Amino acid sequence: MVELKEIQRIRYPPFEASRWIPSALPIAQRTASIGDFESKAEAQSFLNTKGPSVQIGEEDSWLIERSYRYGEDELHPISELAVLEHETFPNVVYRQRQGWYLIPNPIHNILRKFINGVVVILLLSLAYLFISPILIFLSIPVYGIETVRWGLLDYPSLAVVVVPLIFAPLIVRVCANLLELRRQNSFLKRGLKSPTIKFLKSSISDQALEFDLIFPEWDDGWKHVDVMWRVGVLPPAREVLFKELAREVTRQPPPGLATELPHHWEEGLDDGTAGGEDAPMELQDVKGGFYLRPMRIMSSGGSQRWDDGKSICLSPPEPIWPGTLNSDLIRIHWECIIRIEREQKGALLWVQPLKVAHSKTLDRITDLPLHDGRSELDIR
Repeated sequence: MVELKEIQRIRYPPFEASRWIPSALPIAQRTASIGDFESKAEAQSFLNTKGPSVQIGEEDSWLIERSYRYGEDELHPISELAVLEHETFPNVVYRQRQGWYLIPNPIHNILRKFINGVVVILLLSLAYLFISPILIFLSIPVYGIETVRWGLLDYPSLAVVVVPLIFAPLIVRVCANLLELRRQNSFLKRGLKSPTIKFLKSSISDQALEFDLIFPEWDDGWKHVDVMWRVGVLPPAREVLFKELAREVTRQPPPGLATELPHHWEEGLDDGTAGGEDAPMELQDVKGGFYLRPMRIMSSGGSQRWDDGKSICLSPPEPIWPGTLNSDLIRIHWECIIRIEREQKGALLWVQPLKVAHSKTLDRITDLPLHDGRSELDIR
């Protein structure tokens, strides 16, 4: 008898993955026993009823991998039918990725870029003030170093320009957050009814998604509705990452993970690396929040403008992705997004999680579609 094992390995991109070097972060690995089999053929026959092997990314980059090993041999499931592995969604989907969501005000993204520019100006100004004595010694004209008195202290006149540039975007962003809270309260009072989706056939990762969309009520302020679907990888459970990386939850987190933030993180939901900056200010008593955080590895399929009385048909993402896969480490998630453009107060999103079967063939995905973890950059 030889043991058949399932091996899961993951190096998931942290929040703002562009600031990290993937190869410098550890890979979490879990090995689980599937059962003992007398022959390789018997193990292969059993394996054909399970989901396929999965490899997204590369060994020296971000990586999501599932493989099967029978003794020293690696086996790959071979199936003639599409396979749906799990019938239930993880808690993170029920809590954070279904129902109504708002689109953040674009001012948040604009101000973030503006602040980055202000920081550059501030550093250049400090460098200029630092070398100004040298410039004066070399008889090179300098400007902005004369002093201006504010209260009891003297400041370089250059500060009259730079300081307002620093504080202005912060003040505007506070005002934008207050407007976001007002918009959230207004949406809660509206009590909008959920749209109804009637699927016309089973969902498979390499086939078009077909369904009918019905709105129980229509608001006069709505202009049009666009529908799309997408697939991505959700963050692994933080406590499982700590366990597989041989770290204690109460100690220093592994590279790439942040210190636990109790008011943003809940056991089993995510890796806890996004908090505070991933969305504008939200009312804390709403389950899942008001803003949909993008999956950091994510690919979109087709999109279509909704027309009352006509069915929706959305082409699948390319290359071919695995279907729905839910474990503590690897969570491949599919969702359908209905975007309602409104005349005022920004667009509305309705998010419907999908159970999608694995196709008979899969593409190896090496060029990962990475996304920032901020909700203000999702679905513009």
